[in-house]
Amino acid sequence: MSAPLRIDNSPPLALLAGGLATRLGALTARVPKSLLQVAGEPFIAHQLRVLASQGVQNIVVCSGHLDEQIEAFVGDGARFGCRVRYSADGLRPLGTGGAIRKALPLIGSCFWVMYGDSYLTAPFAPVLDAFRASRVPALMTVFRNDNRWDTSNVLFEHGKVLRYDKKHRQPGMKHIDYGLGLFSTAAFARFPDEAAFDLGDLQALLVEEGCIAGYEVDCRFYEIGSPAGLRETDAFLTESMRGVPA
Repeated sequence: MSAPLRIDNSPPLALLAGGLATRLGALTARVPKSLLQVAGEPFIAHQLRVLASQGVQNIVVCSGHLDEQIEAFVGDGARFGCRVRYSADGLRPLGTGGAIRKALPLIGSCFWVMYGDSYLTAPFAPVLDAFRASRVPALMTVFRNDNRWDTSNVLFEHGKVLRYDKKHRQPGMKHIDYGLGLFSTAAFARFPDEAAFDLGDLQALLVEEGCIAGYEVDCRFYEIGSPAGLRETDAFLTESMRGVPA
């Protein structure tokens, strides 16, 4: 795997790691998904190192389920080459969107968002350039998936996101949300502090309003949100650490 172009002065990143991971059953009953063993160590260790390699070194973990275990393992992030802080849901789940809304005081006016079960290898630098040039409050990265690794949920044509719907997929949708986004604080202004909502619902609204840019990547995603994804990601990272091309 070639080293990506590093970003100088990257915005901070919100890492969404608060879900219950119900698709993984007993595996996450006592261990948060971020700490599942992948290629010999907790998954979040792989995530933090690849983020640091991209130049993303200021990370806020948006946590919930068994959050104290994540903080105990990661600490301040220094051993992974980054700075890590934490924003916990609190007494009730806030959803992916609500978790980001609560974390805004820590992540500032412009920030990345990535899911806590994703391992992404596409270069971040051109994504950031595209966002800055777009002059809209959000950007979604997309990948031409053709229903191969999950059900495609994005209608993307001529460089634009025309429709995004995780619940009602359409035959014309060939792309999928890659799991890496960029946002300005303005994208979340319609929601009050401590509101519970899903990030996907906000993204769908932004698409309808023409307020979200799209950027297509050509590297597939890896994830640990499902048993099959966990096995595949474990195999990919194990081979990558041995220096064998995937």
